[in-house]
Amino acid sequence: MHAFDVLGDPVRRRVLELLADGERSAGELTEAVMHEFGITQSAVSQHLRVLRESGFASSRAEGPRRVYSFEAEGMRQVDEWMTPFRRYWTPRLLALETEIARGRRAERASDDEPQNTKEKEERE
Repeated sequence: MHAFDVLGDPVRRRVLELLADGERSAGELTEAVMHEFGITQSAVSQHLRVLRESGFASSRAEGPRRVYSFEAEGMRQVDEWMTPFRRYWTPRLLALETEIARGRRAERASDDEPQNTKEKEERE
């Protein structure tokens, strides 16, 4: 299954958002998703299986429960697909970074200057 097919489903995107914050048990994921989307435990299990099989999530046994974690490998396909489009926003992001740095430098410089002429006179 292509990465965008996996990410095209709002339930799977939500599960990945939950996993991005750290490991979660199958029960925690099921409870959260069932309440948000009104789906059954069986449906949540199917979504978890798709995420595992497509490389977006992994699971391990921890006693009687399964613990899921996010796997960056699944996002590799998304990253590769987006590569040719980066040329559109990379220069703008670099320009924004430059402007933010200029603003910080200007702010520091104004903090170092006397606030009014009285302070200036006191220094002299």
